[in-house]
Amino acid sequence: MLRIGMLTSGGDCQALNAAMRGVVKGICSKREDVEIFGFQDGYKGLIYGDFKMLTSKDFSGILTRGGTILGTSRQPFKLMRVPDKDGIDKVEAMKHTYHKLSLNCLVILGGNGTHKTANLLREEGLNVITLPKTIDNDLWGTDMTFGFQSAVDIATDTIDRIHTTATSHSRVFIIEVMGHKVGHVTLHAGIAGGADIILLPEIPYDIDAIAEVIQKRTDVGKAFTILAVAEGAISKEDAKLKKKEYKEKMEKRKYPSIAYELAEQIQAKTDKEVRITVPGHTQRGGSPCPYDRVFSSRVGAKAAELILNEQYGYMVAMINNETVAVPLKEVAGKLKYVDPNCSLIKEAKMLGISFGEKTKKKQEE
Repeated sequence: MLRIGMLTSGGDCQALNAAMRGVVKGICSKREDVEIFGFQDGYKGLIYGDFKMLTSKDFSGILTRGGTILGTSRQPFKLMRVPDKDGIDKVEAMKHTYHKLSLNCLVILGGNGTHKTANLLREEGLNVITLPKTIDNDLWGTDMTFGFQSAVDIATDTIDRIHTTATSHSRVFIIEVMGHKVGHVTLHAGIAGGADIILLPEIPYDIDAIAEVIQKRTDVGKAFTILAVAEGAISKEDAKLKKKEYKEKMEKRKYPSIAYELAEQIQAKTDKEVRITVPGHTQRGGSPCPYDRVFSSRVGAKAAELILNEQYGYMVAMINNETVAVPLKEVAGKLKYVDPNCSLIKEAKMLGISFGEKTKKKQEE
């Protein structure tokens, strides 16, 4: 009997169900003696033994369904070794559940924090296979994560819709896109949506440079300006602060998010009306796009292959459009940031997109 535990952890996104479906269909196409334990609400289910028995039928008809049929929750990695309010040792509890159910392996779907805990369980002797889930596309070791393209499509659609109203008004429009630490979604959606200014966490912005771009557009008869702004975008002044200083400043910030702070500054410097759109969790919701359905199905099938071959301790990645197994120990704890010097940034600049930086000529002056 092949006993598989499965859980989804961290934020939800499109194609989680499609990925789990890929794993189960891949395994059940080769073996009939399979038991599937679906842990509820991420690592919580593994800690407290909260699970439900599933069959292949439970994974039928979910290819196009967003969210996760298992539920999810965030369990910060830094607290995994800290006993909960009932004094339970979380790591020992997860190991106990695994061994009590005589599992052959755990299939874990999640992002960066999820992978750190998955690697911890691997180090504790459990058989683990992970799948790269996050709209941020910030997992090290894979070119792509499922959920990313669906989020880009939604953010792009938002910018497209703003464009149609922007042509009717002489205003500045800010679209705040998800991405606290990395700006992959904002970068791709900004280019796809024709944003004039793109602000990313990896490239600290200069508010005066932003004001200059808006003024130049006004001077040549372009009445509106569209900014695609990552929620983790940061000014050059704040980027110089120490981590603790920046955290303290954020706790005292009067603005609900970066978009509102920028709006006030831009309005003061340009006398332009500013409007804000925050698509928020819509970027993580709804049905997965066709790309994500194919991608998640492929990595799910690859995970099934690894399980059938008893090859554990890997994340299934996509590299050069091929599914590959990457050692989990090489992935955990590493983020894939946007490289400010990458070709995509350079090409965007060639198109006239500003990243809120002073040009070299201006800097020299």
